[in-house]
Amino acid sequence: MSSTPTPAEIEHAVALFKAGNHPELEERARLMLQQHPDSGFAWKALGLSLQAQGKDALEALEKTAQFFPDDAAAHCDLAVALIASRRFGEAAASCRRALQINPGFAEAHCNLGIALHELRQVDAAMASWRHALAINPDFAEVHNILGNALLDLGKVDEAVSSYRRAVAIRPDFAVAHSNLGRALQALGQFDEAASSHRRALAIAPGFAEASVNLGNAQQSLGRLDESVTSYRHALAIDANIAEAHNNLGNTLRLLGQRNEAVASYRRALAINPGFVGAHSNLGIVMEELGQRETAVASYRQALAINPAYAGAHSELGRILRDLGRLDEAAESCRRALAIDPDLAGAHNNLGNILLDRKQVDAAVTHYRRALSIDSKFVEAHNNLGAALRAAGKLEEAAESCRQALTLKPDYAAAHHSLGNILRDLTRIDDAVASYRRALEINPDFAAAYDSLLFCLSHHEAVDSRALFAEHCRFGERFEPPLRAAWPNHANSREPERRLQVGFVSGDLRAHAMANFVEPIFAQLSGNPQLSLHAYSTNVIEDNVTERMKGYVPHWHQVAALSEPDLAQKITRDGIDILVDLSGHTGKHRLLTFARKPAPVQISWMGYPGTTGLQAIDYYVTDRHFLPHEPFARQFTEKFVYLPASAPFKPKASAPPVNPLPALANGHLTFGSFNHPRKISRAVIALWAQLLRAVPDSRLLMGGMPRDGQNGSLVEWFAEENIAQDRIDFHPRSVMETYLRLHHQVDICLDTFPYHGGTTTLHALWMGVPTLTLAGNTPAARTGASILGHVGLDAFVAHDPAEFVDKGVAWEGRFAALSVVRSEMRERFAGSAMGQPALVAEGFHRALRLMWRRWCEGLPPLEIDTGDTQL
Repeated sequence: MSSTPTPAEIEHAVALFKAGNHPELEERARLMLQQHPDSGFAWKALGLSLQAQGKDALEALEKTAQFFPDDAAAHCDLAVALIASRRFGEAAASCRRALQINPGFAEAHCNLGIALHELRQVDAAMASWRHALAINPDFAEVHNILGNALLDLGKVDEAVSSYRRAVAIRPDFAVAHSNLGRALQALGQFDEAASSHRRALAIAPGFAEASVNLGNAQQSLGRLDESVTSYRHALAIDANIAEAHNNLGNTLRLLGQRNEAVASYRRALAINPGFVGAHSNLGIVMEELGQRETAVASYRQALAINPAYAGAHSELGRILRDLGRLDEAAESCRRALAIDPDLAGAHNNLGNILLDRKQVDAAVTHYRRALSIDSKFVEAHNNLGAALRAAGKLEEAAESCRQALTLKPDYAAAHHSLGNILRDLTRIDDAVASYRRALEINPDFAAAYDSLLFCLSHHEAVDSRALFAEHCRFGERFEPPLRAAWPNHANSREPERRLQVGFVSGDLRAHAMANFVEPIFAQLSGNPQLSLHAYSTNVIEDNVTERMKGYVPHWHQVAALSEPDLAQKITRDGIDILVDLSGHTGKHRLLTFARKPAPVQISWMGYPGTTGLQAIDYYVTDRHFLPHEPFARQFTEKFVYLPASAPFKPKASAPPVNPLPALANGHLTFGSFNHPRKISRAVIALWAQLLRAVPDSRLLMGGMPRDGQNGSLVEWFAEENIAQDRIDFHPRSVMETYLRLHHQVDICLDTFPYHGGTTTLHALWMGVPTLTLAGNTPAARTGASILGHVGLDAFVAHDPAEFVDKGVAWEGRFAALSVVRSEMRERFAGSAMGQPALVAEGFHRALRLMWRRWCEGLPPLEIDTGDTQL
């Protein structure tokens, strides 16, 4: 059998190769090998035909190189097959053999570069490609490959130049057009990028990767519907492109089509279970769907595949924070930063966790680090503002928020944060404007509405009608869409059965509210007619929380639950009467109450005003605080009158009452311990009138910023001709120091129109009465209510002139004031506020009356527990 094909066989094979008829060439080559098994030509024909068809040509090309040891092309072809088999070291050796034979063989330099690049010998690879181009400057494929390598190295401008050279040489080079588009995307030139991808698709309509890249460019341009079309086109060409499914999911999520996004991510993971990005993206959308635990599982799956994925550690930390698992959250963020110390998002997330823990200085450090990495990180600017506010550095805090708004003028959260800071600076009109701007941008921003309402309650120019109308607008904005889904409560309508009573609050911890709530829990805990549930909406728990848990058999940590999920839980728990203890203050869940999860709903203690919701039936108060006229018309709820709105638990560690300081000093010392945000210019003007009317008097101001930023107050007093040396400023301090400062004060001065509450009660316990100016809004009644309970109406004024007169009246009457001081604790103990059992019994009586009305199908009605017996 001859080892050499006939000339006719060779000519036929060559013709087939030139015509690109590779399947027939393969068939002819196999026939030749049957007849001529030692024919180098036949092995070469078989190898080239297989290679052209994408089949395994390695054996045939190895044989070819053996038959033609001095044929540079044979060694180069073998190198291509070895690269396809990922045998990169052998491929490099074959290329070098080809170049020994023919140093000017550009294709061999090209393939050597590919092999070296796969071996991570990047510099050597680049040198090989540049050598190939020195030999053949018009080698379009090498320009394209070199562009890919430059793009991987982050040398985007050079990559663009290489791709442009490739398509200039070969205008129909579809892959290079699409790669040029990818590089332009990296430069942020998204319109040009989209044009390049479209050019690639015009050349090769079935080029699925170009369609995916076009979708990416369109997504970056915000052309989301077009992006979806491009991804779907790519998947119509090849349904198994995991990246296309993943990117389609991202676009669908941005369009708000979250369930469809979940399906896309799951399809991507079915194709490629190790697709870390798809696991992470699935975590993001599951969180948005309120399925936080599922989201955590997705992030953990991503990290199981790639433990060094810093971004997933950071996102896991963020969501664990939302779940209230702060220790785990901090650990995840720290792992992210151990992997990538320059991951700005992880610094920002860790800052949020530290701020939750009240570790303000550490939080500031991480926010600043995030901004040193990415100066345009708007969320970090805003969060830094919040941390600086917590540190009392209000001007710096405002500047941080303004920086966020410079970068993103429609950033509603930053407008809200700036409003909070301006409110603390007592710039109430500016704060209101910031809150309203936040609501213009996002009308469903409930927290901004809460802040607006709270701020308006501090505004002396806002009358009771306007304030009530604004609260009603809150209800009108958020409640109507939920009413249709109010449940038909299946609670048993037995009027005398044991009641399931739930309390919802974010302040069941070391907080001012604990002074009022804890004594109620302690009294109700032994009542066999009530089963108590607490729903804590704050991730922070402390020793006060643990103490309260001892009074409440059913304690639910619900900080991580969404509004609808919490509503469903409350309904499942069979709550008969649900009590809001927050109103429009932090961590409230009024939008849970708006879903009417319980048959009877009440607002109590946490906020001096209406919720504005029709879903809340009653507001608990007393007749000292809110007499029916004129206040009933300022509430959407019906009043429930107790002996006192709430009991107050004085600090057991409070120092004893000391003798009246004026007896030793020879002059009156007025005092204020209210938050600086309550001390407006108008308040200073009235206090200054009193100080001028009592020339020898002094003023002690506690609770001031720790950094000593009292400049505005000093200026305001100076404008009122009150010398600075008559005023003593004391920074915010621990409770013992704060209470002991009352030993220097004869009479406290109340703020207006938002009175002190806890501060007034602490002052009473320390023997110090508070001079207050009663107003016509609920927030302006607190002082009058407290003083009325202890029989000190002499300290309640009804206009500014009376305020000054009543203050002046104590000048020279130190003996009488000393008696008031010495009797104060006795007065308090004898009042309803000092008798938790009395208040708790009234509350229990009210609960039963409310429940009976519901059982009888009757609407809510004003209740006075003093007039009704069980």
